[in-house]
Amino acid sequence: MKTLKIFNTLSRKVEEFEPIDKNLVRIYCCGPTVYHFAHLGNFRAYINEDILVRLLRYLGYSVKHVMNITDIGHLVSDADEGEDKMILAAKRERKSVLEVAEFYTNAFFRDSQKLNIKRPDVVCKATEHIQDMIELIKRLEDKGFTYISNGNVYFDTAKLPDYGKLRGGCTCNTISRVDEDLNKRRQEDFVLWFTKSKFENHILLWDSPWGSGYPGWHIECSAMAIKHLGESIDIHCGGVDHIPVHHTNEIAQSEGATGKPFAKYWVHNEFVLFNNDKMSKSKGTIVTVSDIEEQGFNALDYRYLCLTAHYRTQLNFTMEALSSARNARKTLIHNLAKFAFEKKLDLSKVEKIQSNTLLDPICEDLNTGVALAEIWGYARSLNEENFWSVLSIDEILGLNLLESIKICLEIPQDVNDLALERQRYRQIKDFKNADLIREKLYQMGYLILDSKDDKFVILRDTV
Repeated sequence: MKTLKIFNTLSRKVEEFEPIDKNLVRIYCCGPTVYHFAHLGNFRAYINEDILVRLLRYLGYSVKHVMNITDIGHLVSDADEGEDKMILAAKRERKSVLEVAEFYTNAFFRDSQKLNIKRPDVVCKATEHIQDMIELIKRLEDKGFTYISNGNVYFDTAKLPDYGKLRGGCTCNTISRVDEDLNKRRQEDFVLWFTKSKFENHILLWDSPWGSGYPGWHIECSAMAIKHLGESIDIHCGGVDHIPVHHTNEIAQSEGATGKPFAKYWVHNEFVLFNNDKMSKSKGTIVTVSDIEEQGFNALDYRYLCLTAHYRTQLNFTMEALSSARNARKTLIHNLAKFAFEKKLDLSKVEKIQSNTLLDPICEDLNTGVALAEIWGYARSLNEENFWSVLSIDEILGLNLLESIKICLEIPQDVNDLALERQRYRQIKDFKNADLIREKLYQMGYLILDSKDDKFVILRDTV
């Protein structure tokens, strides 16, 4: 089996991956807060996590992939302050919180499907795991990690000597806060359960040993990860914005409760920038899958764009960059489709050929950009081995090349008849009418590529 090497935020170095249990890799990924449409910056994380899961399965591992849905109020700040996103959305759209959550959850998975992101094995909603959160808080309380102040249950970070190890030990003074919570003993402490908040008549409330209220944001991920994957997991994924507060607090409450390491490897992707600024709903600088589709792009054009950059580097999104990605993806598909047509390859029987040249860079900390460059080297000098190698590695990259090739080669009879008519014009050297038909075919969404011996290939252009 090939060795996967991955950068571990916890150790701050690239490590060889060794699962806790050789029979199963357990992965938890922070999912969306479903108060609005997920934007392209959000989806970079899910694309990266999808590639990681695909790679592990390609290498022969069994994987259990769990992702949460935050359908309880999540505050604007990663801290315990700020406006409640779910309540704001409910007011904005004049719906109940749960109606908002259901609508945007469905939208998230529709967009995920367009991006060819495989659905996790377990998708767990926060509202369905309240009792698990309460039980985890009770464990922390029994071990002396909590205190109650003004009705709220806080995690006492002073009780955990290695608190902050994921972010390098920095204090919350370096982290942006909306307001200072005067009920805390220390600025780093965080809420596990609210019975008193700044919001009067909070919409979603549950009974608990500490009174009617609702959970803090951080506790939900720990409770659901432990519920579905056990007390120690292999990999925890998310964006770099989760490192300073959310993931730091997940580690604290999980390890405080269990006394065991929570996650062996922490994998974080960098931001997507929009015109050199962070793509952010709060700033109004977001682009969604629907936005790019309305401008004639395929969602897979964005997936291709993400693959061109290393996941630990920032990606600056521009329409020019997306256009380049679209052109590259289409050209790659056309090259492969033309070769498949000319060689009369049977695409119903895919030959699995594992190329070390293509696989090695992906195994080196998911370096998809190098793998793409190698694919282009194969595409420029295609033979059958190279062709099948590219399709095999796409099981990891997820560009849906095989289906796109099949679509390219699905030519209606009327289009084929026009191409044959054009060929007859060419044979009598009536290039004017031949060019008119070529243009007509292009307007219909088809390309015609001439080859040697007076032959041609027709390809559907829209893929």
